[in-house]
Amino acid sequence: MKTKILAIIPARLSSKRFPRKVLYEINGKSLLEHLYREISRSKLINRVVVATDSDEVIKTVTRFGGEAVKTLKKHRTGSDRTAEVAAKLGGDIIINIQADNLGVKAADCNKVIAEMIDDKSIKYATFAKRIESEDELYDPNRVKVIFNREKEALWFSRYPLPFLQGENGNRVDKFNYYYHIGIYFYRKEALKNFAASKRTPLEKAESLEQLRILENGGKIKIFKLKRNIWSIDSPDDLKKTGKFLL
Repeated sequence: MKTKILAIIPARLSSKRFPRKVLYEINGKSLLEHLYREISRSKLINRVVVATDSDEVIKTVTRFGGEAVKTLKKHRTGSDRTAEVAAKLGGDIIINIQADNLGVKAADCNKVIAEMIDDKSIKYATFAKRIESEDELYDPNRVKVIFNREKEALWFSRYPLPFLQGENGNRVDKFNYYYHIGIYFYRKEALKNFAASKRTPLEKAESLEQLRILENGGKIKIFKLKRNIWSIDSPDDLKKTGKFLL
């Protein structure tokens, strides 16, 4: 039986750091539309849907020819919102793609999907990119990730990980740091388990939903990306968006 792949883009207007950012227009298209159209290029993803509690977002998605599903307002994380839609629409592998990522390519998602189809042991997966500057390393919006030799996540934090004992100067030149990219791949049952579990103490402390998985004993497979992905967390980030849409 063919594996059904469902991609969901959670989109809300009430972002604290940058309200209404998903509707901000870049080169005549909203941030949301740029992402939706790119993910729709995938030959492996069967359906792309925007998950939102906003009627305005639904109207915007409808205007550019996309599909949107209305969700409850209560969700604290994108993965919880994703789980609500996945329960309605089904899917064997569900992808939660945060709407503020520029530079994401359908081809990147295809590589992870293909490996998950081949390796049934992968229940959760995500992306990481090597950090190239001290500014990135100390930016709390750039979530750092460390992983083992099997490329399974050990931890995520807004604080630089690991701490280099006794080192001064440019730490990026002395260690391969990585930041996490907000795209999550779930098997159906894994997503159900995530949504059924309560928010965990460290998830709340760092405001990072992926820590709920690790705190409950789950394993998240890390796939490295070479291309830059830019997360739009504040209006200042828009100054750097041009090259990500080429």
